[in-house]
Amino acid sequence: MNRLFGSKPTGPKPTLNGAITNIDTRIASLDTKLKALNAELSAYQEKLSRMREGPGKSAIKQKALKVLQKRKAYEAEKEKLESQVWNMEQAQTMQDNLKNVMTQVDAMKTTNKELRKQYGKIDIDKIERLQDEMADLMDVGNEIQESLARSYDIPDEVDETELDAELEALGLEQELEMEMGGQVPGFLQDEAVPEFVDEAPQAEDKDKMKQVAG
Repeated sequence: MNRLFGSKPTGPKPTLNGAITNIDTRIASLDTKLKALNAELSAYQEKLSRMREGPGKSAIKQKALKVLQKRKAYEAEKEKLESQVWNMEQAQTMQDNLKNVMTQVDAMKTTNKELRKQYGKIDIDKIERLQDEMADLMDVGNEIQESLARSYDIPDEVDETELDAELEALGLEQELEMEMGGQVPGFLQDEAVPEFVDEAPQAEDKDKMKQVAG
């Protein structure tokens, strides 16, 4: 059976990269042949340019035509091979892109699994309770600050009526002290002399004023 159909190949399976490499090698070989044919055609052209019309020139033209036909055949083969390489390179690019996509999908699946595992450990209700407790503690802190900043023995509000009464009482008390021979309060001593007075009263004038007042 193996003699008729052959045995199953045991070597590595062909790949696109391997096929592209093989075709590139063939294209390089064709380039070498084309270069040699172009050099041969250039030599025939130089000879024909120096020859006169005749049987010899016609024979060289026939040789140049055969070389030109061979070159065209090689160029057509090279073009086909380059088209094959282009198609395989496009397929290779699609295959590489597909591998990249599958890698990204696997990474996203793994990340999604880890996120579910981590978020599953978080209790939203517990976080809400912590937020409420923090808000309560902030309120308590504000109340403590307000309590510490409270003033002692100072009325919160004083109306104008009460202020006028206090000032009037202070004025009557000051007049009474003056009548009783008390001293002038410190905040009223050494006041500035009015502009219509030439000079401040002397000590004798002050005694006379006190006697008149008495």
